[in-house]
Amino acid sequence: MRTRIHLSDHFTDKKLLRFTLPSIAMNIFASLYIVVDGFFVANFAGKSEFAAVTLIFPLLNILGTIGYMFGVGGYALVAKTLGENKRERANRLFSLIVLASSCVGVLLMVLGFVFMPQVAGMLGAEGKLLENSVLYGRIFILALPAWIWVYEFQLFFVAAEKPRLGLLVTVITGLCNIVLDALFLIVFKWGLAGAAAASAITQIVGGVFPLVYFCRKNDSVLKLVKPVWDGKELFKCCINGSSEFMEEAASSFVGIFYNVQLLRYAGEDGVVVYGLLMYLSLIFSAIFVGYSNGIGPAISYHYGARNHWELRNLRIRSLRIIGLASLSMFVLSELFARPFSALFLQDGGKLLDDAVHAFRIYSFAYLFTGMAVFGSAFFTALSNGQVSALIAFLRTFVFELGAVFLLPLLLGVDGIWSSVVFAEFMAAVTGAIFMAALQKKYHY
Repeated sequence: MRTRIHLSDHFTDKKLLRFTLPSIAMNIFASLYIVVDGFFVANFAGKSEFAAVTLIFPLLNILGTIGYMFGVGGYALVAKTLGENKRERANRLFSLIVLASSCVGVLLMVLGFVFMPQVAGMLGAEGKLLENSVLYGRIFILALPAWIWVYEFQLFFVAAEKPRLGLLVTVITGLCNIVLDALFLIVFKWGLAGAAAASAITQIVGGVFPLVYFCRKNDSVLKLVKPVWDGKELFKCCINGSSEFMEEAASSFVGIFYNVQLLRYAGEDGVVVYGLLMYLSLIFSAIFVGYSNGIGPAISYHYGARNHWELRNLRIRSLRIIGLASLSMFVLSELFARPFSALFLQDGGKLLDDAVHAFRIYSFAYLFTGMAVFGSAFFTALSNGQVSALIAFLRTFVFELGAVFLLPLLLGVDGIWSSVVFAEFMAAVTGAIFMAALQKKYHY
């Protein structure tokens, strides 16, 4: 029987992979919810419906990643507090963060439902595309508070030293999503509305279970208790998690501009191809995000405990693992570009060839994505939200957003596919520069 891994342990490569694997798997399964939706919509609803999901989902994801902000910023504070041996305070902080995120979720759900038509119109949707976008968005957003819980509890399961339970919850909800998609689209033939309903129910299942678990007596290091208002700590949580929120939300925000540019340069077919790229990117990025989230509490703990030697050990091993993973993902994306595209474009033809061509360009980004993600997450774990936010801001709002507007002027549609490669390379370089510059300050 394997011994339980604690945040205070010394980490070898094997132990590091064991500890982060549940978090990686959680993020992959969470991403698969979206990929499964895309597969069923593309094959059992239609190409236009698939384009509508691709168009409106970045907006929904921006709202959902509010939970990521609370989760990332919260686990760094909670894990650091645990490292300082203040368990009761850690539980009160944990409870306050969950309560605050719930209130924000309800408010955004109401606003999003009311203004969905106006927002979809601003994204460039017209006619049937507008109608489908509003239909999917309004059904999905009803589960927004639960989706926020899904994001933050994935991270708090790791801080609570229960990553395997978090993985189990994610796997069960992922299977639930697959079953409901098949039932609603194939058996009941509810089309796009069925796909949205399946996703909404899945988020509710994935969010409510951990809420109940942490409310009841459990053997983890965290439990939901009566919160005590602490505006300063809550503000610190939001600032510290703002970098990862910005990174996730800005990625979706930039995705909106990708769709706008593609509607201009390639029409609805371009949006369909972009949707395929995003699904593969979600899975590969989930590996890097999952690893960074998984190791983050350990970095925060040893930073709080002032264990500089172990902090250095975690950094060096992480960079080595991320480098090997990046190279592997690049090779896999080049090899399986056509088979993956064919899953969503079973009729083949020119659109399939266009998708494969886009994959060949886009896949170079995976060589740099891991370092771009880890560079930002590393400083979040060290409670340096300013540097982390700056890396995330430059990655998306400066490098990627700038490239998606400028490169198409030179390269046409290929410039759109190349934009993310440029952005990830520049973000990886920026992260490496900050990591080298602040090494003496944090003694890693």
